[in-house]
Amino acid sequence: MKETKTLRLPKADDYGVFDQLDGDHPWADRIPEGMIKYPVRQLAGGKVSYFNFELAKEMGLIPKNHSLELDKKLEAKILQTFNLRIINEYDTLHGIKYSPASIKPKKFMATRYLQLQHTDKSGRTSGDGRCIWNGMVFSKGQLWDVSSRGTGVTALAPGAVAAGQPLKSGNRDAGYGCGMAEIDELFGAAILAEIFHRNGIPTERVLAIVDLGKGMGIGVRAAPNLIRPAHMFLFLKQGKIQPLKRSVDYLIDRQYANKRWDIKPTDKDRYAKMMHQLTIDFANFTGKLDRDYIFAWLDWDGDNVLADAGIIDYGSIRQFGMRHDQYRYDDVERMSTNLNEQRQKTRDILQTFVQLVDYLQTGEKKPWRHFAKSPWLKHYDRQFRTACLERFLYQAGYPEPLRRLLMSKHRRDVEALFNVHSEFERVKTYRKLHKVADGVHRPAIFNMRVALAQMSEYVYGLPLDIAPLVDTKEFFGWILSTTASNKDRKLTRNLERNILRWQECYLKVMRRVSAPATWNKTTKIVKERAVRINHEARITGNALIHIVDEILRYRRRGLTDVQLQKAIEDLINAQTLNPDLARTAAISPTAHPIVRSFLSVVHGFREDI
Repeated sequence: MKETKTLRLPKADDYGVFDQLDGDHPWADRIPEGMIKYPVRQLAGGKVSYFNFELAKEMGLIPKNHSLELDKKLEAKILQTFNLRIINEYDTLHGIKYSPASIKPKKFMATRYLQLQHTDKSGRTSGDGRCIWNGMVFSKGQLWDVSSRGTGVTALAPGAVAAGQPLKSGNRDAGYGCGMAEIDELFGAAILAEIFHRNGIPTERVLAIVDLGKGMGIGVRAAPNLIRPAHMFLFLKQGKIQPLKRSVDYLIDRQYANKRWDIKPTDKDRYAKMMHQLTIDFANFTGKLDRDYIFAWLDWDGDNVLADAGIIDYGSIRQFGMRHDQYRYDDVERMSTNLNEQRQKTRDILQTFVQLVDYLQTGEKKPWRHFAKSPWLKHYDRQFRTACLERFLYQAGYPEPLRRLLMSKHRRDVEALFNVHSEFERVKTYRKLHKVADGVHRPAIFNMRVALAQMSEYVYGLPLDIAPLVDTKEFFGWILSTTASNKDRKLTRNLERNILRWQECYLKVMRRVSAPATWNKTTKIVKERAVRINHEARITGNALIHIVDEILRYRRRGLTDVQLQKAIEDLINAQTLNPDLARTAAISPTAHPIVRSFLSVVHGFREDI
C-alpha cells in the first residue's frame, strides 16, 4: 500500500527554535530500556485549531513581540513540527509504504512507564500508547519537554497488549488501542490546564492542537519536565537497579539544570536531598489540590502525575465547585479514588520513592510495606497540613507577607478557623450516594468559598473594635448550595453554634494582622483578593464538558479558528482568579456570542462536580 499524496515541507523560516523538536531526547540516550523508537511520517492536511501564544513565547518558540495571530508561515511551521504519525508495527507487518519525502530523518520515542491498569502491572508492556516525544527545547536557560498525543497506536497501548498483535492506527476494535485523540478532549485539556497554570496549580500545558478532521486531532503538551514517577517505578518493580539508577539520576540532573532543585551532580547525599525535595513538592501540590477541590486520580504507581509534582493527563481531572469528596470516577474496570484519598495516595507514591532510594543505596530490594513508618512520610504529613493551611489563607485573601506572619506567629488561630471551616465543607446531603454520568456522587451542601468572599466584603469598612457578627440565618443563606434538598435546608442549633464559631475565628485571625491604624487597609486588601479568588463562577468539570460541546456546536455552524482562539483566551482570562496575576479588561460587548455562552455555562455549573 502507498500513500498517494506527497507533502511539501516549508522552507527554512524565522521559527528556528521549532527545529530543536526533531525527535532527539536525552532520555532515549541515557535510559534506552525505558522507551521504544518509531519512524515518523509527516501527515498531509491538518490545520492548527489552537495555539498557546503565551506558552510559545515562554519557550522561546516565537519572539516576545510576536502578534497573537496565526499567520500562514507560523501555521506551516507548527504543522511541519507536529502533524505527525508513527509508522508502527502494523504498518511494517503489512508492508505499508509511505512516500520517502514524508518520513522524518530521525525516529521518535514512546516511553515505557508503570500503569496499574495493565494486567502485567510491572511496566513491561505499558507506557505511551498513543504518544511520541517530539524532543526538548532549550531557550533562555530553561529546558522544556514536548510530546504529542494522538500520533498513532504503539505497542504499549492497553488495547494492543490485550489484542496480542499489532493494531492499525485509528482502529476501533480494541479499547484504548485506537492511537488517536478526539478533538473534544484536546480542547478540554487546553482550557483547563491553562486555567490551572494561571491559578498556581503545577501542570503540563497544551502548546497546540492540530485538527485532523472527523473529530480527531493531535494535542501537543509541554512542561519543563514531563517525566513521571512511573517512568522510574517500572525499573524498581522489575528489580533492574542499573536503569533505575540512571533514570533517577536523570531526573535529579534535569531538575538541577532547570534550577528547580539545588542538587549538584557531585553531591554525595543527592538521593536524600531528592527525597527532601520530593516530600515538600508533593505535599505542597497535593495540599493545593485538596484546598482547590481538584480531583486527580492519583495512585502509588505514579502514572497520572509528574515527577516534579504536577498534573499530567486531563482525562479524569475535575475541579469541583464545592468539596464533593464522595465523587468517584468509574473507569469500567475499577472505581477511582476520591478527593479525601488523594493525600494518602500521594503518601503511597512517596513511600515507593523511599523504597526506591533504599534499593539504590543498599542494592537490596525490600518489601514496600517495610517503609510504612519512614521519617520522610511523617515529614510529608506535617508539610501537607502546612500546605493546606497556607493555601487556605491564600483563599481567605491574605497576601504572602500576612500569610507568613500568621503561620509563624498565630498558627493556632489559623488552625482553629480552618478546622471549623472544614467541618462545613464536609457536610453532605441527606440523599444517598447515587450514579452520575461518569461515576458515583453524593454532593456537599455548603459553599464555603462564598463564605470567604462574603465575609471579607462584610468586614471591610467596619471599625476594628465593633465588627459585629452576621446573623446566623443570613450566613446560612450565603453558604447553602442551590442544589440542597429541603431536608438539607434546616438551620439546626448545632449549625448556628458553628456559624458563630466560624465568624469569631475569622475575626480573630483578621485582627492578628491588623492594628487599628492598618485595619482599613488590611481589610480592603483581603476583600479584593478574596472576592477574586472565590469568584462564584469558577469552572467545574461538568461546566468544561458543556463548554467543549458548545465549541464543537459553534464550529459546525462556521466558527473560525481565529474566533475560537479568541473565545478560549477570553474564557481563560475570565477564569484567572489569581490576584497576583494581571487580567485584561472584562469581556468586550462585541465579543463573539460563544464567549457569553461559556460564561453562562460556568455560572450554571458553579457548584457542580
